[in-house]
Amino acid sequence: MSILTEEKMTTEIDSAELAQRVAVLKRFKTLLTQQRDRFSSYLDLLEKQQDVIESGSADDLLSYVELEEKIVADIFSIQKVIDPLEEMYYSISNRSVENGRQDEVPSLKASLEKLKGEAVMRSTKNKELLSKRMMELRSEITALRNNPYAASHKRSSFGGINTSSMVDLQG
Repeated sequence: MSILTEEKMTTEIDSAELAQRVAVLKRFKTLLTQQRDRFSSYLDLLEKQQDVIESGSADDLLSYVELEEKIVADIFSIQKVIDPLEEMYYSISNRSVENGRQDEVPSLKASLEKLKGEAVMRSTKNKELLSKRMMELRSEITALRNNPYAASHKRSSFGGINTSSMVDLQG
């Protein structure tokens, strides 16, 4: 083979490799941005959930817990794709600068890690608030069960109002 042919093949390989690097970089940045957005929406949900826990609305809390499960499942599914792509990204050389642009991946990863840390803190706080609220409710239930007034008077089917059992028909 001539030197020109070898040089041309090297250039083509370099172009193909560059295209692969650019594709991996773009996909990786897109996934990191999506993951960051998911964590941001998760933080918003946790903040609203905190308000619901404090207000004590069980139905609202259930809907927030269901929504939280969906968001967390989505976060984990994206992470399953990010992990191998991240390995590919770091295995490619010259990853700091592609096509003359500064690599945004480190700043994306830093903001994602910050959001993850915040999410863990808020989630832990919400769990503690929920545990506290559950203890309060259990105490209230126990107090109601132990209330001698509630236990000694039978409630009627008319919403707890005592009704007479005899009616004077003669007037």
